[in-house]
Amino acid sequence: MIALVAGATRGTGRGIAVELGRTGATVYCTGRTTRAQRSEMNRPETIEETAELVTAAGGTGVAVQVDHLERDQVEELAGRVDREQGRLDVLVNDVWGGDHLWEWDTPVWKHDMDKGLRLLRLAIETHIVTSRHLLPLLIRNEGGLVVEVTDGTWAYNETHYRENVYYDLAKMSVNRLAFAWSNELRPYGGTALAVTPGFLRSEAMLDHFGTTEDNWRDAKADPGWLVSETPAYVGRGVAAVAADPDKQRWTGRSVESGELAEAYDLTDVDGSRPQVWRYITEVLEPGKDADPAEYR
Repeated sequence: MIALVAGATRGTGRGIAVELGRTGATVYCTGRTTRAQRSEMNRPETIEETAELVTAAGGTGVAVQVDHLERDQVEELAGRVDREQGRLDVLVNDVWGGDHLWEWDTPVWKHDMDKGLRLLRLAIETHIVTSRHLLPLLIRNEGGLVVEVTDGTWAYNETHYRENVYYDLAKMSVNRLAFAWSNELRPYGGTALAVTPGFLRSEAMLDHFGTTEDNWRDAKADPGWLVSETPAYVGRGVAAVAADPDKQRWTGRSVESGELAEAYDLTDVDGSRPQVWRYITEVLEPGKDADPAEYR
């Protein structure tokens, strides 16, 4: 399997890249932050680290520094994959980089417009540019897979305003992109779906709460944190879809990590099966009292 994870530096992208590597895949890990240069996110994680984790898991990790807003860089990336592999089986669009740009609970007339529009470019334009240059390689053979990574399924986001217009539009648009690709890939036997993790114990979130993966339960956080998941959880789901000969059953859909876990009988690294979106809609939003452990 030849895969490319756009936005593999950390978080969900890293989790997906590593789990694809665990299947033996060659995974191109792209992003802006390298050991020599940080992106505007100013985080320490690098694409080289991700590639090394992919290789350690049993695959072959290839780190490539790419700014996915720069069309020439993405075109060069596509050319490199073509020269080195001659095909692409899996494309994961996980480019984000907007954590420092949003302002929660802020109406459009108060939100910084430059930051908001930058967020939209990073969250949506990057996915379109990447698909424009990589899909011609992916459709050479039947069975190609495109995964759009977002926050919230279409069904959830359709009825919930996601804090401000920029974030709301970004996350709903990525769901729609998966639907668009499913239509464009159909004549070529391809599959496209949108996938959302739950409350993610990413590197940044663990830092935010001053915890590590070893003591994450000690964080003073929203009760939903007790139903949180590691990046490996959604990564295992994506890897299962990629290996599924009947993957087209997912095409055009918008699903959460827990749904994939149930379908493929997967668990998170601790053996649990977190269902945070159910916990949010069934317990937190209606103000009910329930043990978070019931949703793990």
